[in-house]
Order: sequence, then structure tokens, then C-alpha cells
Amino acid sequence: MTAIIDMRKVTKAYRGVAAVKAVDFTLEQGEIHALLGENGAGKSTLTKIMAGVVEATSGEMLHRGQPARFLTPNEALNAGIAMVFQETSLVPSMTVAQNIYLGEEKFLNRLRGVYIAAQQFLQSLNFNVDPAAPVASLGAAKRQMVEIARAVHHKADVIIFDEPTATLTPEEKRHFFALMKRLQASGVSIIFITHALEEALGHADRITILRDGELVATGKASEFDRAKVVQAMVGRALTQQIYRKRNAAHLRKRGAKVLSVQDISMGNMVRNNSFSIYDGQITGVFGLIGSGRTETFKIISGVYKRDFVRGGDIELDGRPVRYNVPRQAIKDRIAYVTEDRKSEGLFENLSIAENFFSGLVAAGLQESSIVSLREMRSLSEQWSERLKVRAINSRAKAVELSGGNQQKVVIGKGLVQRPRLVIFDEPTRGVDVGAIAEIHQLINDLADEGLAVVVISSYLPEIMNLSDRILVFRQGRVVEEFSPVNATEEKIMYAAVH
Repeated sequence: MTAIIDMRKVTKAYRGVAAVKAVDFTLEQGEIHALLGENGAGKSTLTKIMAGVVEATSGEMLHRGQPARFLTPNEALNAGIAMVFQETSLVPSMTVAQNIYLGEEKFLNRLRGVYIAAQQFLQSLNFNVDPAAPVASLGAAKRQMVEIARAVHHKADVIIFDEPTATLTPEEKRHFFALMKRLQASGVSIIFITHALEEALGHADRITILRDGELVATGKASEFDRAKVVQAMVGRALTQQIYRKRNAAHLRKRGAKVLSVQDISMGNMVRNNSFSIYDGQITGVFGLIGSGRTETFKIISGVYKRDFVRGGDIELDGRPVRYNVPRQAIKDRIAYVTEDRKSEGLFENLSIAENFFSGLVAAGLQESSIVSLREMRSLSEQWSERLKVRAINSRAKAVELSGGNQQKVVIGKGLVQRPRLVIFDEPTRGVDVGAIAEIHQLINDLADEGLAVVVISSYLPEIMNLSDRILVFRQGRVVEEFSPVNATEEKIMYAAVH
């Protein structure tokens, strides 16, 4: 059978440095093909060449046996190749329905009819999204659903998913993989990039693994197990205990109380929420989407404002505080590392060094009112080395980095502020197994240095591995506190749901 996509010795170089080096890749008709590798391995670059986002430096691509060279995503889409990007490419000012039908509008449109059609289409995909809602008002998970819906709507015969499940709940993931199987049954060929190895092993027909821009392994999914995949991805044996349950001997004792939250409220999202955070401890925060966990900590860090009347009280080191803007919280040494690195965490068109330095400027810690290039370069070198940011040099723009390296820059941008309390919101979302271990070690080091650390995560094994104590959120408040020694994933999930 002729491969629907056949890439031969494809290379893509940026500033003389190859992101993809002479890679051979084939996609068969009606197969689900998982593409794996560490951050910076070249996965997104390879698929963006297929989708017409970037142009290969050398090599050849065949589409249905014919030479193909797509210069724009629209050319690829017209040929039947659609891509769902890791960082969504929706128009924030438009509604969900308008984004789905963007580019297919009739000369005269009846808006009510468009919304009804979009509602029926979204329901057929088991996506609970309001078609009349502006995309700007949606969270990361629902934006991802709209992006997926738009690709399916175009009736492409090749769909590329870049980290499609990173923001989805377990139930939404189940619906997504059922949708993927339905698409496969209708003859659609699917490539999906994921850092969740169990997803690749459980749902793919074939697996291809890249490392440092080169092809290192490809074959049927049945020929791989987790250990073999990790070995190929990182080029070394990596313990499978990246996510392990804490034991009593390794739990840190709580230090001084840093933060006290009493009965804070914000509309219907946060309701009479109370808890405390302590020095030298990692507090894990778990809750389903809509539980108010992120909103609560955005209030604490000055991103959102709590209710003016009966909004509750927040004390930092015993001192009442109420922040109207994040800068005030930063001045008080509270750092919030956002879950949405594209919209909230990075200046994409600035360099790595400039992004790190912007964190210093926000905290008012720069040595003078005049920007010192020497200080900027020194700061960048220091934090790039500590966080193991992989880039051509410190002048590389943030938009040119892989998702995992962008995440490291976002983390570094917060840590240069010399915080006392660090709030990590989904710190390893879209990050590979090698970088997960590095980020977890950094988080542990911060707590060992005496900082108060909060980790918000949707992934229970991560919560069980990192936390000294676990807070479970439901309906806008903390409903249960667990020790990771006595807790089980079943108990935590039960508390989050019931």
C-alpha cells in the first residue's frame, strides 16, 4: 500500500543548526501513528513541515505517492492535512462557532443557524463547549476541544495532534480517544505527539521516536514497552519511578506559616475557601477542571480580585494583604508560574535572556534603571544552566523553543524574582519524561532551601510523588486534606468528585 505521507531524508535547520536531521517517516492509510521524543527532539518541527507551517531545508515529501511541498497551512489543508497545535491557534475575539467555521463563511450568515450547527457538531464529539462563548473566555482545556473540533470539521484525511490531551480531564481523554478510533474507522490517518507514554502504547498502531532531531526507532506499538521507549527517547536508562509514592521518612515537616487564607470568595468559582501554606513544604493541590484551584491561587498572586464584600481574608506572614495587580504580589515575593505559557507566561518574540530579565524588572531587582546587557547575559547563562534550557544561544527567541524549554523559561522567569512562595500551576504539562525529572528535582530543591511551594496538578501520580501534604479542591474550596503516605489515588479522586 502506498503511504499517504512519505518523508525522505528531511532536514530543517535554523541559523545553521538542524532541528531535524535526515529523517525518514511514513504514515499509512488509516493508521494511528504516535510520534515521541524529548522536548527539542524535533517532533513538532517534523509535523509542521507536513502541515505547511515551516519549509524543509532539504529532503523530499510525498503525499499519496506524489511530490508535495506545502508553503502555507492552507495549502496543506486543501490537500487534506490538518494540524491541531499544542498552543492553540484560535482567534480569541471570535466565538467558538465562528472559529470552527472560519474560512467557510457564506456571503450572508444567519448567526443563530451557525450556533445551532456548531452545537450539534460539538455534541456529536462529546465536547461540552458553548458555541456562543468567546474563545478568550475559555480555559485551556476547552480551547483544545475547539481546536480538535475545527480539525475534524475540515474532513481532513490526515490529522496531526500535537499534545492533544495535555489539558483534558480523564473523562475528556476517554472521549478523545474514542473519537480518534472513530476517525480511524472512517479512513482518517492520525499522527499524535504525546509525552504520556501510556497513551502511545495503548492507542497507537505504530510508534516513531526522535532524539536530538534524528530518527532512533520506529515500529509497531506492540514491539515497545515503557522501558524501551524511555531508553530510545533519552539515550540512557531512566528509572520508571519518576512518579513514586512518598513515604513517611521523606516527608518534610512544616515550617513557619507563610500564607493564611480564610473564607475567600470570588463569584461562583471560589466559595468560602480556607487553608494555610507553610515554609519548607510542598503543598500539592488537586481538583478537576472547574474546582476553583487555579482561580484561588490567581487571587493570592494578584491576577484575580476576590469579592469586595465578604471576600474573605489573606494574610502573608501574619500581615493582611489584598493585591489588585500581580506586581504587588511579586513585590511581596510571591511567584505564580502559569499553566498557560503562551498567553500568560512568555514574551514570545523576545529572547530567552530578555524573558528572564523581565522577571527581574517586574520584581524591581535590576541593579539600575538602565538595562545592562552584561547583567542580562549573566542572568540568562546562570538560569539556562540551572534549568538545562536547550537552545542555540541566549539570543534565541522564546517562540523558537520547544514547548518544554519554553516551560523552563517561564519557571526561570518566576524564580529570578527571588520568591518566598512559589506557585506552580501544571508545571510539567507538555513536558517529556527527561525534563519532568529535572523539574521535579528543582521543585524539591526549592522546598529543601526553605521556600514554601505549591504544586497544582491534574496528574495524580505527580501529586503523590511531590507533595508533603495534599489539598483537594471541589466546588471552589478545599474539601479534604491528605498525607501522601496514607492517601491513595482512589481516595483523592473520590474526594474531588463526591
